[in-house]
Amino acid sequence: MNKKFSLIIFTDLDGSLLHRDNFGFDEIKDYLKKLINDGITIIPNTSKTEKEIGKFIKELGLQLPFISENGSSIHGLDLINTNFPNKIILSRDKKELIKIFDTKVPKELKVKCKFISDMNSMQQTNIFGLQNDNLKNALQRKYTIPFLFEGDKIQKNKLLKILKSFSLTMQEGGRVFNLGDNTDKVKSMNQVLKIFKKIKNNIKVIAVGDNFNDLDMLRNCDIPCLVFNDQFKKDQINIDNLIVSNKPSPEGWADVIKKALVKLGY
Repeated sequence: MNKKFSLIIFTDLDGSLLHRDNFGFDEIKDYLKKLINDGITIIPNTSKTEKEIGKFIKELGLQLPFISENGSSIHGLDLINTNFPNKIILSRDKKELIKIFDTKVPKELKVKCKFISDMNSMQQTNIFGLQNDNLKNALQRKYTIPFLFEGDKIQKNKLLKILKSFSLTMQEGGRVFNLGDNTDKVKSMNQVLKIFKKIKNNIKVIAVGDNFNDLDMLRNCDIPCLVFNDQFKKDQINIDNLIVSNKPSPEGWADVIKKALVKLGY
């Protein structure tokens, strides 16, 4: 196996590594463990909360560093090197973000935003596809606020422009939008790489995603990988050297990684 470079895989979870509907990954669990035991660093980079990622890590049975809530916080880099930080927070607290939203966004746009936290549990389950403890874990957010947007494209662009003027973001995921700070998956990924490069000279990066909020991460890595998503067509995505799986997650994740490793000669 080629040890001329260190390999890091930054990966989205829902719809990329985890099954889109039941969030399972049993089919590729052994393959994941093999990659990790072979010295490949796997870092989930996802909109999920710390609690949700913790559940995934427990099911995997191996400790992993991870990035939560669309780049808001980085965890567990000290697992890779004891001199690395255990936690890095890149976002303001969500209370501060909500205050800005409430005071700066005009009423005609605010009424188009339906915050998930204001809904009853049945509505929340219908949106997230989760219930009981899994739903509670998904709602335990420290830095981002999930919501549905019921406006048109013009209103959406107007809201985006207003939020950007106050260094806020509106990131689009598979089921909902997330109101967040001026952070994203690429900024957090680059922060991790900056730390890694203090001790590692030659690093290759694979990034895996399946949705709109993953595309910038895919554009800023060595080997971009897209897991099957019927919202996308390969010729509609302007990303060089893109590897696309025709299989959905979780098998599609293993499919693109195997192709990426061949491409790298690893």
